[in-house]
Amino acid sequence: MTDPRGPTRLSLPGRAGEGRTRGHHKVFVGMAAGVGKTYRALGELRERLERGEDALIGVLETHGRQGTLRAAEGLPVFPRRQVQHGGVTLGELDVGGLLERRPFVVLVDELAHTNAPGSPRGKRWEDVEALLDAGIHVLSTVNVQHLESLNDTVARLTGVRVRERIPDAALHRADELVLIDLTPADLQARLRAGHVYGPEKVEQALTNFFTAANLTALREIALRQVANVVEMDAPAGEPGVQERVVVAIAAEETGGRLIRRGGQLAERLHGELHVVTVRPPRLSSEQSRLLGTFRAITEALGGEFHVLEPLGGVAAALIRYVQDSHATQVVMGETSRSRLTEFLYGDIIKTVLRETRNVDVYVISRD
Repeated sequence: MTDPRGPTRLSLPGRAGEGRTRGHHKVFVGMAAGVGKTYRALGELRERLERGEDALIGVLETHGRQGTLRAAEGLPVFPRRQVQHGGVTLGELDVGGLLERRPFVVLVDELAHTNAPGSPRGKRWEDVEALLDAGIHVLSTVNVQHLESLNDTVARLTGVRVRERIPDAALHRADELVLIDLTPADLQARLRAGHVYGPEKVEQALTNFFTAANLTALREIALRQVANVVEMDAPAGEPGVQERVVVAIAAEETGGRLIRRGGQLAERLHGELHVVTVRPPRLSSEQSRLLGTFRAITEALGGEFHVLEPLGGVAAALIRYVQDSHATQVVMGETSRSRLTEFLYGDIIKTVLRETRNVDVYVISRD
């Protein structure tokens, strides 16, 4: 296996070595599959084992890559928990068995993995949290496009909507990030050499997701995201104004994009994220489903989700929340109302702009 370029190792301030009982979480982050995250994590696990630590593999996804298989040779592997689903036997991380076994450190590959139906927890990152809470140290891997706040950005840049996602907080809670950096040209060379996918998939990968433009954008996102995490977790300076970002949404498909945009803004400002929607007179089953999804996205980004009563109308309810919460930023989407509806009931955006003070209002295009 071609050895990737050297990683960038970043210890997050105020976390490691504080004498706490929670396990130490070290995450190997990459821009895409094939950069060498798992290879590096296996190398560290082997070094720890050679130092005499009780280290083992909790779950490893090799995808048939020969370099990964060779890197794992001889390392102790904890048996997976077998799950029956749809007549198929699936192997998942055995959290219960590991809690009983209590190794010093365990490798858990692919943090964004979705567990099989019937598992105690829905996502692998939640399994990792259970291990960390029990004092077990964890080495894990993830690609940056799996972060919830970047879902729309990655889809816009690459044309691929990533389905398996982790909340940004899962990365922010980590004690150490190791960015495995590889140039787009080097990753494409690894693809052509067959180190990432089988020969039948190489050309398709190179002409779709693994184009030079996509990889360049993903590399920039990875570098920026890791830098943002470290900056956010640096010791705070002098106390200042608490930034509060309020995202106003309706029960429409565009709501998720607005929430993620507001989450990115709140992250950059080191502020709070508040997502609000005004309760409509009637709520269809589809609208109810959308609001449930939006609540989950908000919570994944570490924000609060509120349903407001429409006292005095939508604009009045929103303005009251902005004022009562002392919001400093408001994010809204372009209106989907017809000109007749705006004439009869007023333009919400114009009303918010007119009736609020000392608040920055961002109006996001519907495109």
